[in-house]
Amino acid sequence: MKKNILIVGVGGQGTLLASVLLGNLALEKGYDVKLSEVHGMSQRGGDVVTHVKIDDEKVASPLIEKGEADIIIAFEKLEAYRWLPYLAEGGVMYVNEQQIMPMPVTLGQVEYPEAAEEIIAKTAGKLVEFDALKVAEEAGSSKAVNVVLLGAASADLPFSDEEWMRVIEAHVKPKFVELNKLAFAKGKEA
Repeated sequence: MKKNILIVGVGGQGTLLASVLLGNLALEKGYDVKLSEVHGMSQRGGDVVTHVKIDDEKVASPLIEKGEADIIIAFEKLEAYRWLPYLAEGGVMYVNEQQIMPMPVTLGQVEYPEAAEEIIAKTAGKLVEFDALKVAEEAGSSKAVNVVLLGAASADLPFSDEEWMRVIEAHVKPKFVELNKLAFAKGKEA
């Protein structure tokens, strides 16, 4: 298996935990894995992207180039649009419908791109878009959007539900394990 996965969102959405769960699961299964995190002003709602490269062979570089992402998991709609050029032809996008207005939009300096949703739908080989925030809240916490989206994206990854549950147990604080397991299951259903 060879997969290039971008996990994109804004600070505070749990993109880094999602990449840790995915990366550790792939490592446990014997794949070579490289992660690279890039976050600017992440604690203030700035964009965060994690490159996750998984391969049977040795992964040389941790960064995913434009047109090379097999899967993009977007925690926010504008981030899906922003990272769309990185999606490989026929690639898959998992997108949370939530919109978090960046500071330039809030200040009226730029407009939120109205055609973003249309362009994403036309470009992605497969698009799964749903209200992951609502699903996370149904599972017990709005902070579980990350694991809800991993649950949805698990359809395109070669790991069993049991393996996902094991990695959640190993890398999530004990008091949040059951919530995250439920969030994963609800994301898979979505």
